[in-house]
Amino acid sequence: MTSPSLQRRLGLGDAVFIGLGSMIGAGVFAVWAPAAGAAGTGLLIGLALAAVVAFGNATSSAQLAAAHPTSGGTYAYGRAELGPWWGFVAGWGFVIGKIASCAAMALTFAAYAAPSGWERPVAVAAVVVLTGVNWFGVTRTAGVARVIVVVSLGALAAAVTAAFSAGATPDWFTAAELWSGGGYGILQSAGLLFFAFAGYARIATMGEEVRDPRRVIPRAIVVAFLIAFAVYAVVAVAVLSALGPDGVAASTEPVAAAAATSGWTWIQPVVRIGAAAASLGALLALIAGVSRTAFAMSRERDLPRLLGAVHPRWHVPHRAELAAGAVVVLLVALVDLRGAIGFSSFGVLLYYFVANVAAFRQRGDARRYPAALQVVGGLGCLVLAVTLPWQSVVAGVLVVAGGVAYRFARLAAGAEGPGRRQNSTDAG
Repeated sequence: MTSPSLQRRLGLGDAVFIGLGSMIGAGVFAVWAPAAGAAGTGLLIGLALAAVVAFGNATSSAQLAAAHPTSGGTYAYGRAELGPWWGFVAGWGFVIGKIASCAAMALTFAAYAAPSGWERPVAVAAVVVLTGVNWFGVTRTAGVARVIVVVSLGALAAAVTAAFSAGATPDWFTAAELWSGGGYGILQSAGLLFFAFAGYARIATMGEEVRDPRRVIPRAIVVAFLIAFAVYAVVAVAVLSALGPDGVAASTEPVAAAAATSGWTWIQPVVRIGAAAASLGALLALIAGVSRTAFAMSRERDLPRLLGAVHPRWHVPHRAELAAGAVVVLLVALVDLRGAIGFSSFGVLLYYFVANVAAFRQRGDARRYPAALQVVGGLGCLVLAVTLPWQSVVAGVLVVAGGVAYRFARLAAGAEGPGRRQNSTDAG
């Protein structure tokens, strides 16, 4: 029986905006405080390190996507290049980690947009609405992503202009201050800031819905990454200039606090609208990415088969989207996961480690970038993963162990049919 497939409807611009919607999400408004707490001014070095590792990962993802233009991202690449277990670990870490991120983004949106006491109902409503947007076709997802990205970038531009207009003269930009957090603190900030660049994975996970994927996906990944890095670098300098490292570390809303130093009374509502929009953009792309990875895993029987259906009219993995939305709604209603950045970073770093190993194994016409980039990306992922806050590392290890135990139990129970065993042999 032929596996259901999705339709190719996205162009280069669509793919870039979906990636930007993930990368320029709530993280650009929130990640500075924990990064400054870990490294002080050294968060600028941490940002540069995170960008180097992320660029290695981005080029690996681009190279793999050109060779394997299908849904699932690194889950599919790991299976094809390294074997089914590699793919499963990557896919499991991505789905679990990013479901937590979905809940965090929904709650972050509500914190900016909802009246006091209504945060959870508003967060649940946001998840339901955006799951519905994804349900009605990937072109609608891309169209909404464009609007959200434009609103977010406009708000960030206003906030950065306000922060610089205060005319503060930084006294912290010295070699001593840059290293004041120590090497470990800088690495920890890099691991946290890596969260910002992980959005290009969403482009790869939707590879089955992109037109001319061997050309478009690699370009979209690199373009989205470069734009996001430029935005994060400018915002980092702006918040540090306005507040100083101690002020950034102490602030719950560092971008808003930096903008407020201008004295412009209208800037606070603008920043809140931008942060709310950015949270929605990240949530929209996350739900799409999680559902596509779950869909790919279902086709290979690594998740229940019922998630592998494609809607006959809208051509989306509708059951996987509904399942992802339902789990996120449950988490939003019961748990506060706004502190899930570290946990999500662990899962994503593991995901990209597999991507780098898979890309390193590619040979011949499939190779588009120097192998050194994959070495830098892979080693960087391992280093950043183990230097995350220990709670994040422990939670990540437990989640991966739970997934491995699940797959062992399923295989031991004989859940694989003959065709599935053949597929696993081929992939390995």
